[in-house]
Amino acid sequence: MKYEMVVGLEVHVELATKTKIFCSCTTEFGGEPNTHCCPICTGMPGVLPVLNEKVVEFAVAVGLATNCDITPYGKFDRKNYFYPDLPKAYQVSQLYLPICRNGYLEIEGEGFQKKIGIHEIHMEEDAGKLIHDPIFDATLADYNRCGVPLIEIVSEPDFRSAAEVIAYLENLKSILQYLGVSDCKMQEGSLRADINLSVRPEGQEEFGTRTEMKNMNSFRAIARAIESERKRQIEVLEDGGKVIQQTRRWDDNAGKSTAMRSKEDAQDYRYFPEPDLAPVVISDEWKESIRRSLPMLPKERKEQYIEKYGLSQYDAGIIVGIKALADYFEEVNHICDNPKEVANWLLGDFMRLAKEGEEDSFNLLLDAAKLADIINMVRDGVINRNTAKKVFAEVWHDNLDPKAYVEEHNLAMVGDDNLIKDAVMKVLENHPKTVEEYKGGKEKVLGFLVGQCMKELKGKADPGTVNQLLREMLNQ
Repeated sequence: MKYEMVVGLEVHVELATKTKIFCSCTTEFGGEPNTHCCPICTGMPGVLPVLNEKVVEFAVAVGLATNCDITPYGKFDRKNYFYPDLPKAYQVSQLYLPICRNGYLEIEGEGFQKKIGIHEIHMEEDAGKLIHDPIFDATLADYNRCGVPLIEIVSEPDFRSAAEVIAYLENLKSILQYLGVSDCKMQEGSLRADINLSVRPEGQEEFGTRTEMKNMNSFRAIARAIESERKRQIEVLEDGGKVIQQTRRWDDNAGKSTAMRSKEDAQDYRYFPEPDLAPVVISDEWKESIRRSLPMLPKERKEQYIEKYGLSQYDAGIIVGIKALADYFEEVNHICDNPKEVANWLLGDFMRLAKEGEEDSFNLLLDAAKLADIINMVRDGVINRNTAKKVFAEVWHDNLDPKAYVEEHNLAMVGDDNLIKDAVMKVLENHPKTVEEYKGGKEKVLGFLVGQCMKELKGKADPGTVNQLLREMLNQ
């Protein structure tokens, strides 16, 4: 029997406000345990929360950018459950009147182009963090993260492959970064996803029993977890068993998930309206003011790069997908006015070095002016492309001045044709057998001779010039 996988996502996004959602504690990442909290965010008796207006603005901005309807009159609700990392034993969230509903994101990839429905976006507070200490065989609670503002973006169950999920998450992450509502640092928990997954026989309309894998914080792990859980559920059904609705923990090192607890439904949380917070009213004027403040988003920026700079669909898509990279592209191009060459550099050595280290991280370690200098030196014939790649690597790692480095290491190209001719003559004299092979019709040996000439000239010549002189001298 053939099976179809059905996936829905709940994406949690920590918002980049300076203070928490209901108090004035800092949202700064890190800090000594339990130093970024107060009686309000730890839920001490008698305290009253006050809603951070910036959280509402950020939530509305995300809703508008993802084609959602904005709820003009909303409320908060209490989600009751006990976990050690939530000291007040309930979470303030939105169940009945979320701030955004009925949106969508368009995604595309190899073999698919579709709309993914967004069921809702709601505001809520984050929980703390449990730290397991193997030395003392104890679990410690750090409440610094309690009360950090979150939005939860709940998709419709529209995904049918891991590739679609990753395309959606990449698109969503890019939009969030362009809006400036979150740094989206997955390694710090600023962006994390819960995966709700089920399988069903192909052609069946009814959904299968779903499982949930929570707090996934890397694209690679998400893709692996989806494929693993899909296979596990199919094996259970093929063996005549039933999939149990449960929450599962994904172990990326082991490449498998394990059961944690039975999966709760909404009624298990005993939701009721939050009595300590007033309703959230979004006027048309406020909504339109937020809409007017939205920046150019990735889709529009991609179209601009194709039309204005002549970039390909693929190149433009990669560059605008990372806001920092798109900003850097424009800064470099402003200096050297060579967009296609700038794009080639960014998508080659630059991208490789910038993404070294943590997955999903991106580091800009080179001033835009320095990359522009390297591009201009190649254009002006000061250095050839191979030398430029070596200079770039050295300049990147040690933040050097590329012009000074080229001069200090005597890397400028040889401009004297007589010196190049002497080097070519020497190579021809030292490789008579190869010369005979070329004259006998073996054209491919020319590459070997060019390489030997470049070696003789210590890489400081234009390969095109060397190639031309070689052909002339060989054909004499």
